[in-house]
Amino acid sequence: MTIYATAGAKVFIGGVMAQQSDDFVESDFSSETWVQIKELEALGSLGDAAEEITFSAIGEARTKRLKGSRASPPMELVCGLDYSDAGQTAAIAAEKEIHDYAFKVEFNDAPEGGTPSERYFIAKVASASEAYDTANSVMKLNLSLWVNSNVVRVDAAEA
Repeated sequence: MTIYATAGAKVFIGGVMAQQSDDFVESDFSSETWVQIKELEALGSLGDAAEEITFSAIGEARTKRLKGSRASPPMELVCGLDYSDAGQTAAIAAEKEIHDYAFKVEFNDAPEGGTPSERYFIAKVASASEAYDTANSVMKLNLSLWVNSNVVRVDAAEA
């Protein structure tokens, strides 16, 4: 078993990408032009959760739980605020739009000479807010991504 640190991970924003009925696959993202969102401090979390549907059966005195539609909680990115970073600028611009954008997360887990694992998805940039905190703090850009698709998992590969 091998585990990896989050350190070295990268997040990229692509262009506008429309939602679709079917799950996305890796090839759906192959024509994207990616811009790295730099100065990341935290990546938040990424993944799906089912909505709970309950039914209380009177005769059984038992509440039954079913899985409903799936949704991902927001992915919360925290960046050191960098006015010159093209990725941060693209994310701030995307927050002003109603569209979903393509995103890619690349991990620092490539085998020697191989390729790293990646995650692909589409999301709306729901918020882009600046946090200033105290005198001895780095000013931050907080981005909230509303994930609107499945997450495509691509495993790290040997050379």
